[in-house]
Amino acid sequence: MALYAIGDTHLSLSKDKPMDIFGDKWAGHDEKLRRGFSALGDDDICVICGDLSWGMGLEETKKDFLFINSLPGKKIILKGNHDYWWSTAAKAKRFFAENGIDTIDILHNNFFEYGEYAICGTRGWFYEEEKGGEHDKKIMLRELMRLEASLKAAGDRKKLVFLHYPPIFMKYECSEILQILKNYEVRLCCYGHIHGKGCFQSFNGWRGMTEFKLVSADFVDFTPVKLPF
Repeated sequence: MALYAIGDTHLSLSKDKPMDIFGDKWAGHDEKLRRGFSALGDDDICVICGDLSWGMGLEETKKDFLFINSLPGKKIILKGNHDYWWSTAAKAKRFFAENGIDTIDILHNNFFEYGEYAICGTRGWFYEEEKGGEHDKKIMLRELMRLEASLKAAGDRKKLVFLHYPPIFMKYECSEILQILKNYEVRLCCYGHIHGKGCFQSFNGWRGMTEFKLVSADFVDFTPVKLPF
């Protein structure tokens, strides 16, 4: 059983939502994802770091989820900023059960066991106090609570974190999330959200005891990244 990660599949099989604004790589990206997932076995796990579907409601996401469900491996998904279909995890799970979607589970205020490790995470947020205002501050505080709830639930297991938003990007650093990662001795933090030319300004490397990896689909050639755990 191996562990993989990818972010931002941005599927739109029920509607026309082109992604070529982010470059030619996105042409036919659903088939590129199918090829990319072909290396996974049925017992492998892939964490999808948000922005799975452009669907505005669960019914609009049905083809996208059935597509992801048909790919090899078990998938753990978390919320991204473009997952407009998301209302509650409970509603999504009911939708999965009603439609025979049985290889997808949700990371939201919880964790998943992976050997001696715990798969933890939340969406995250970009927040700068002088720009964000009270609304952004409330969202940020809620995301911090969700991340800490996930990590606490994992107990003494070694911890891996998956986010949608990067906690480090160019000159921006989310000090609150970075402090939580330090406090819980997180070994790895995978994130998505960044596309196109922005990928080359993303942070990939070590900060303290945590390694950071961008896994946005276009950055990893629509192929889930195998993690060394």
